[in-house]
Amino acid sequence: MATALGHFTRRHFGQMMLGAGMAAILPGRPFAQVATDQPLHGLSAFGELKYPPDFDHFDYATPDAPAGGQMNLAVAYWALNQSPLTFDTLNSFVLQGNAPPRIEKLYDSLVVAAMDEPDAIYCALAETVTLSADRNSFTFQLRPQARFSTGDPVTADDVVFSYETLKEFGHPSLQVALRNVAEAVAEDAATVRITFSGAQSYQDALDALGMPILPRAFFADRDFATVSTEAIPGSGAYAIGRYEFGRYIEYIKRPDYWAKDLNFARGLGHFDMLRIDFFRDRQPALEAFKKGLITFREEFTTKDWATEYDFPAVQRGEVIKREFAAEKRPRFQCWALNQRRERFADARVRRAINMCFDFEWTNANLLFGQRVHSNSPFQGSEFVATGKPSEAELALLEPLRGTVPDEVFGEVWVQPVSDGSGRDRRLLREASQLFAEAGWRRDGNRLVNAAGEPFRLEYLTYGQEQKRVYAKFVDTLRTLGVDATMRLVDPAQYQERINRYDFDMVLAAFSLGATPTREGLSLFFGSDAVDRPGAYNYPGMASEAVDTLIGHAARATNRAELVTALLALDRVLRWRLDWLPNITADGHRAAFWDIFGFREAKPDYSWPVETLWWYEAEKAKALGRG
Repeated sequence: MATALGHFTRRHFGQMMLGAGMAAILPGRPFAQVATDQPLHGLSAFGELKYPPDFDHFDYATPDAPAGGQMNLAVAYWALNQSPLTFDTLNSFVLQGNAPPRIEKLYDSLVVAAMDEPDAIYCALAETVTLSADRNSFTFQLRPQARFSTGDPVTADDVVFSYETLKEFGHPSLQVALRNVAEAVAEDAATVRITFSGAQSYQDALDALGMPILPRAFFADRDFATVSTEAIPGSGAYAIGRYEFGRYIEYIKRPDYWAKDLNFARGLGHFDMLRIDFFRDRQPALEAFKKGLITFREEFTTKDWATEYDFPAVQRGEVIKREFAAEKRPRFQCWALNQRRERFADARVRRAINMCFDFEWTNANLLFGQRVHSNSPFQGSEFVATGKPSEAELALLEPLRGTVPDEVFGEVWVQPVSDGSGRDRRLLREASQLFAEAGWRRDGNRLVNAAGEPFRLEYLTYGQEQKRVYAKFVDTLRTLGVDATMRLVDPAQYQERINRYDFDMVLAAFSLGATPTREGLSLFFGSDAVDRPGAYNYPGMASEAVDTLIGHAARATNRAELVTALLALDRVLRWRLDWLPNITADGHRAAFWDIFGFREAKPDYSWPVETLWWYEAEKAKALGRG
């Protein structure tokens, strides 16, 4: 099943690249107790780092893998203003335009996130980081060998420029991540101090330290907000090669990459070239894969996975079709009903609409039994609530009694289970009753309010596959009297309407970080994101109780406290149903031409195949592709 926005969208740019030093963090101590005024090689929000100061490479890296070759990639996730369907700009740091996925590979950051730890960062452009005594400032000593692709050194002034510019003019997601950064100061050419306001959580601070670093000199005669057709130089492992707007882009590995032998980069990024071709429809993209024009493809359409992967190259063993385990991080695919439009503001209405989706029938008849009905915005993680609240959860929830649904204090909300008929009379009667309780009465074949106005719902999408899978859902809404329609628009119009919150209902898929931050949670669920352009609070939800629980999560001093706060938040979100959980997969379904090598054990918290896998020339030669 294709998604509306794409996977891992909330992994904002800094986290995708979240990038050593002299001294290790004191083992077993939370961030609040990390030694100050001492250079460190990394930081963790809640405790000990896995890797010591002298580590050679990350465990998921493969230093002895061969370098070279290329991967023609069908992208599975993207961020900020990136689009997998087309691109018309090379600036991914602003809201305007559509940038190509993986352009983040052009840019290094001060620190990088470890893929096998949920809340740890290690120095990258920086050699060390020193925490101030008041724990509000982070002083970075830059690596002397760090260079942009132009050959110019990466300086503290470039870091200051990047933080100031992204905070003022960057994509709204970047602005949110940086809003508690009070200042960035160059103490000398190789030393930069980033100071926070004091309102940040530990998780927020670590998140903000992973921003891409851009060269000030490039913008001496260019306006940041209007740069579009020219690539912004970076210090990352790749540079842009050939491209044609809207059609394809090639990322070329830099032979002069300054960090190729350093621990945070060693054994990663083996391909000489990554190529992304753009297709506005899934079928041409699939045909391109069958022809070998694309060599790796993660499949999200259940129909195609069940029926299309029996072509001759699969039968000959030239193409491998297999499933990989999911990461241990929250993910959700949900419908958003826009509460900026009054008719969707009543939770009973949202619950009624949710009941009209017969998952059991849809999964059996249209999804080939490949999907699971989602219950939670934190699906697949340790933050999914079960049963009744624990004492620790109740301690957070009781002060909110009267401002959250009463049901929150009992069993957690779970999806209704239909009889699989496609027209479960029990659920439809309950949905009709909920509409009536919310003030909508039947007038002939339609639902109307007291003023006689019909209940209208336009399902906005850009994907033909959604029309196939959810047409029956729309028809069921109509049987209850909803004037329901599905509108298919082109990707550019879709994104423009999303940015303006000009929709009734959309489907979206996201993945939150393994350690969600206050700023990240607020983008989806916070009151302050209701009208913020580029935020992901598509339902327009505003709840002081939700804001309070997000605050509890932000103030957690250990992982147990974080888990408790998010379990409580999960209960409230599920009974409110601002987001209607949709469906999920229990892993990755991927197909690839048998020209790659990879480690069977994959990291727990991220799976960028273009970074982890490598090209095997002998395999390619055997297939006539060498």
